[in-house]
Amino acid sequence: MDYRDRVAKAVKYFWKVRTSQHKKQGSRTGKKDAGNRSAVTGGKHLDGFVRLLSEILSEAGLRNSVIHTRATTLPGYFRPAKKWDLVVVVDDMLLASIEFKAHVGPSFGNNFNNRVEEAIGNSTDLLTAYREGKFKPSQKPWLGWLMLLEDSPKSSSPVRIDEPHFEVFSEFKDTSYAGRYALFCERLLRERMYDGACLILTDRSGGLKGRFTEPNEECSFSAFATSLSAHAMAYANIRKRWMSMTAYREEHRPTLIRSEVGIVTC
Repeated sequence: MDYRDRVAKAVKYFWKVRTSQHKKQGSRTGKKDAGNRSAVTGGKHLDGFVRLLSEILSEAGLRNSVIHTRATTLPGYFRPAKKWDLVVVVDDMLLASIEFKAHVGPSFGNNFNNRVEEAIGNSTDLLTAYREGKFKPSQKPWLGWLMLLEDSPKSSSPVRIDEPHFEVFSEFKDTSYAGRYALFCERLLRERMYDGACLILTDRSGGLKGRFTEPNEECSFSAFATSLSAHAMAYANIRKRWMSMTAYREEHRPTLIRSEVGIVTC
């Protein structure tokens, strides 16, 4: 399925809200946060993607009431709990959990490392809690991580790596932060830390018109959404068959009981 038009709408919403938050904060306080922090502390800028994936889950056959964007706190193993961005809980089972992140300049270095450590830690924490039976009777939940990265000279230019004692893996040499994010998303999937990892690049001017690029097809929004939709659809179909079977048994309960004790009925 082609999601490009819907992704473009979410990208456009991101830049529109982000720009609006930056202006509003300065007008209210008389000063803006350092750098671009005002747009980050305002929140809501990724709500377009939250709504889009909520719609995709609904189209896959899930009820809106099981798709949570507010009550999203889940238990952890290495910490008490963590608030995710979108959580799906059906019949007391954790079906999916997704986190949305954005990285806009001018600072890319430290923030890149923070995002990587955070994503790895969140996956490890939740999957360990799952392994220890915290989400019984859930099967393994679908985990997703989506990153929207500003496409700029600082994010797309090669970055020097400090190697005082040991060489880094060769694939990291002469890479940009965009390239590092692409490798990171790919490895999240290969190491099965996440079931879906998505990287979207967009610049400021083009983003307001809904323009974006995807540097890694394996980590495209289409691959991300298709995997999530298939997971949700599979459960929705199983649940539908189970409900039908339960209804049939209740409707024919007297006949089934008489049959079990050997009474022939007409």
